[in-house]
Amino acid sequence: MKILLSLAACSAMISVVLGAFAAHGLKSKLSETLLNTFQTGVQYQMYHSLALILLAILYRQVPQSLLFYSAGFMFAGIILFSGSLYMLALTQLKWFGPITPIGGVCFIVGWALLIAAALKGAN
Repeated sequence: MKILLSLAACSAMISVVLGAFAAHGLKSKLSETLLNTFQTGVQYQMYHSLALILLAILYRQVPQSLLFYSAGFMFAGIILFSGSLYMLALTQLKWFGPITPIGGVCFIVGWALLIAAALKGAN
């Protein structure tokens, strides 16, 4: 879980860097729609980076495999969802668009696994 915590913190830091890059470096280069697309990727990356930090802490308290798998799906979601939005905004290549929902499904599965872990651990 040290690796997960490190990856989560790194991902959160990258989302701050990318948010600043969008606000200052891309504002004049992208349309408002593409800038919003990029910012959506930043927001979801930060939300799920924080969720990964929570999962690392929870796993230390209650080491359940469901928490580990939840983290894996959330990390995959960051790569697929946020990554595809960044690439779509920066390259304007439409084929990145269909990747985004796959990342969204990964996020949903990650949250569902967290719910399952909570219910399994409940007394």
